[in-house]
Amino acid sequence: MFKKIAILSLLFLSFFQSKAQDSDFGNWWIYFGNKQIDEKWNWHHEVQYRNYNFVGDLEQLLLRTGIGYNLTPNNNNILLGYAFIHSENYTGIEDEKINVNEHRIYQQFITKQSFWRFNLQHRYRFEQRFIEEDFKMRLRYFLALNFPLNQKEMLDKTAYLSAYNEIFINTKSDFFDRNRVFAGLGYKFNSNLRLEVGYMNQILNNFSRDQLNIMAFVTL
Repeated sequence: MFKKIAILSLLFLSFFQSKAQDSDFGNWWIYFGNKQIDEKWNWHHEVQYRNYNFVGDLEQLLLRTGIGYNLTPNNNNILLGYAFIHSENYTGIEDEKINVNEHRIYQQFITKQSFWRFNLQHRYRFEQRFIEEDFKMRLRYFLALNFPLNQKEMLDKTAYLSAYNEIFINTKSDFFDRNRVFAGLGYKFNSNLRLEVGYMNQILNNFSRDQLNIMAFVTL
């Protein structure tokens, strides 16, 4: 099963890479890490390297971390965190870019549910954003679903379908900020590592962008 998933993933990557070479099809490389400190406390850390094209044209570098606390074992977690985001935004004048740095404080609550072979995750996040000389606040709701293919549960050596939707809401005028929809394939090697690759569409106020997301989830 893993060989079949690997072959499908390579075909998937090849298709989007060929599409991306002559378009603005973006690519995000993402690492999510989680270190369980003890039964209650955990350390979250992540790196996201985002490109306007498939590779080599930086859009954003995002570094995020936080300390979480389990309200109940495995299912309900609250977290306080910090993020640094470096953006390189096009000005609209040929290939000219401007650099924008953001410091972000955030609070979140994650709750997990499962029924039959479906695994659901809800994440509620509140962000305080310090963008250069500006200050903004934003609410986010993330709903994710995993469905194992070759086993009834998300055990070791499990191939699975992955999908999520996340909506971003500003606290002031122009309340709608963006919406992200993702669908892809994943493989759980063991309790410490799983990988996902898939397509994401990001919808903003007056345009949308297509992305290829490649994600690694590491639990220590």
